[in-house]
Amino acid sequence: MDDIIRSLGFLCLGSRFKRIGEQLQADTQRVLDELEVRVQSSQYPLLAALDRLGPLPVGELAQSLGIAQPGVTRSVALLAELGLVEVSPSNDDQRRRIVSLSRNGRRLVDVAKREVWPRIEEAVAALCADLSGPLLGQLAEIEDRLAASPLDRRVEKAVSPVR
Repeated sequence: MDDIIRSLGFLCLGSRFKRIGEQLQADTQRVLDELEVRVQSSQYPLLAALDRLGPLPVGELAQSLGIAQPGVTRSVALLAELGLVEVSPSNDDQRRRIVSLSRNGRRLVDVAKREVWPRIEEAVAALCADLSGPLLGQLAEIEDRLAASPLDRRVEKAVSPVR
């Protein structure tokens, strides 16, 4: 069957990026599930932002990630339920909520930075390493490569479970 999104070229570029992003997130989630990590792959950028930038108000966290504040608020609530982040009122404005990594969140991020993220980054870099030429051709090749061998099969398997 024809791939309509692919055949429409630049007209559906956003849909194509979304499709590739969803495939990469699903593959990454399989890696995380295999490692018994209880966090969704889509929540790791939030944890990484807190690791890199330190405690932030929800609005600034959303801005740092380039996503809408309601989505960050939902993710923060889920991560707080898992005990990975803490939310507290701001000292200068009680209406502002400051999000920070909890001790368990810090431990998870430290392990992920050491054992998980480098392997996923390496697998994605290998997926894209020899691409050259026009963007639409590169996207087609990335999609074909992901179909042939999903990211979770490209990640080195010698990783201990993250607790």
